[in-house]
Amino acid sequence: MLKELAEYLARALVDNPDEVSVEAVEDEKTTTLRLKVAPADLGRVIGKQGRTARAMRTLLHATAAKSRRRAVLEILE
Repeated sequence: MLKELAEYLARALVDNPDEVSVEAVEDEKTTTLRLKVAPADLGRVIGKQGRTARAMRTLLHATAAKSRRRAVLEILE
């Protein structure tokens, strides 16, 4: 569920939605999401002063909290 949410949000933001990929690594109570986008779209996903990335992380944290998990979003270059 978290992977699909991160992928949906990223695809809505970028110019090249086909190059968006999300890898989910699950631990006991933590889900780490590794988001990879095209180099040209990296600025769109991060946003001014990291505001867009922070907003995405907030949504993922709230969604993960419902199932008593922790979500970590890593944006890879």
